[in-house]
Amino acid sequence: YIFAAPSVILLLAFLVVPMIYTVYYSGFEYQIMRPNKITFIQLNNYIKLFRDKDFWIALKNTVYFSIIVVPFQTVLALSLAMLVSKKFKGVSFFRTMYFSPQLTSMVVIAVLWSILYNSNPNTGLINSMLVDIGLEPINFLTNEKTAMNSIIFMSAWQGAGYQMMIFLAGLQGIPVDQYEAASVDGANKWKQFLHITLPGLKGTIKYVVMITMIQAMKLFTQPYVMTQGGPKNSTKTLVYYIYTQGFQKGNFGYACAIAAVFFVIVVTLLFLLK
Repeated sequence: YIFAAPSVILLLAFLVVPMIYTVYYSGFEYQIMRPNKITFIQLNNYIKLFRDKDFWIALKNTVYFSIIVVPFQTVLALSLAMLVSKKFKGVSFFRTMYFSPQLTSMVVIAVLWSILYNSNPNTGLINSMLVDIGLEPINFLTNEKTAMNSIIFMSAWQGAGYQMMIFLAGLQGIPVDQYEAASVDGANKWKQFLHITLPGLKGTIKYVVMITMIQAMKLFTQPYVMTQGGPKNSTKTLVYYIYTQGFQKGNFGYACAIAAVFFVIVVTLLFLLK
């Protein structure tokens, strides 16, 4: 009990208690700019929420991001793990390179990719390369049709290294003699992957999908740094909307209602993935 107490206390103080207060304040009209004006309005914040067009836009963007980035990042991470699971000269270097984006702050990564995505060919590295080969520059972050997809690609690149290490550990747990027996029976690499690797990674894949889904649903830093929710709300997510309502507009009670609904959505998705 003594050893468990610090973790339990921190869990209660920084997770459980804030969750309870979030649900509590979601029933109030609470303006941060007017702390003495706190009025109990029952379920009015939730009624307002489900009639709020911006909430549904944020939810749609969050779901779109999650649906695309989770399988993309999972497949990318598994592919990288398969590449670096072999023993060859310099494999440690490649493992370090693929994992290195995880060691850098997401804010720094977002600023770096904002420069890479810059629509000006003179300052944007990617558009500079496109112009050099005779193509037209692309408005990666200023076009509503490409902004979210650009964030998805960057996010998958940044996060794949962590999932790669998890897959690498899972691959090392598959007995080598299974591959040897399959090779003797005439199974090629593809059949070995389908009938040995994937079944052996079933639990690992499930875990990776769950943690990637949680991270995807919490998308905030990338749109905050790179697009500020634009253009035309195309990258506004639920967490970003909670931030703007609670801390920019001061609608703390309404932000709590959005956060409570967001929590229910995430928990429901996790139960469905089990």
